[in-house]
Amino acid sequence: MTLRVVLADDQALLREAFRILLDTADDITVVGEAADGAEAVRLTRELRPDVVVMDIRMPGVDGLTATAQICADPELRASRILILTTYETDEYVAQALRAGAGGFIGKGIGAEDLLGAVRTIAAGDTLLSPAATRSLVTRFLATPEPEPQQQPGRLDALTPREREMVALVAIGLSNQDIAERMFLSPFTVRAHVQRAMTKLDARDRAQLVVIAYRTGLAPAP
Repeated sequence: MTLRVVLADDQALLREAFRILLDTADDITVVGEAADGAEAVRLTRELRPDVVVMDIRMPGVDGLTATAQICADPELRASRILILTTYETDEYVAQALRAGAGGFIGKGIGAEDLLGAVRTIAAGDTLLSPAATRSLVTRFLATPEPEPQQQPGRLDALTPREREMVALVAIGLSNQDIAERMFLSPFTVRAHVQRAMTKLDARDRAQLVVIAYRTGLAPAP
């Protein structure tokens, strides 16, 4: 199966570079390019891509607004959003996740990592770069919570291997990264992470990260 991608970035040179890179993969093809958020929404409705690689800062309708519009449309539920930006700030990470983005990575990412990110998002997983993860955690730690920060008992339902997986997710590792570190298949890692999310009632990978820090499983940065 070939993954169909729409690129949204106001810099034509960057779009061209990303298109060439993505088209080198046998299982990925770029089907459309947008220079602003409004065009990204239009192309998503017209082309129904598997993944939209979305910049944040664009003229007119920005990437976060476009992401919210796409994710709010039930007919576009199959199109996943991967935010690719220079600005990995806590505010942008939080806004992107609230808008419905499936992933958040920086433009300094390597070629193979970008291809892997597109595949990860298309598979329905959530992906946060290490920098985005740190921003998310920093924002969480700076926000007062009515409940205690340490809830170690919440982890009792997890197996030792699931705890290990959650701790690695909390430092920003993707399933592929964890698989390589643990000498496991990505499928096995994904199964462990998904079971941990179910047991902890985490709606997505970002919330799993927050739970890891709240329970003390991962040390605060």
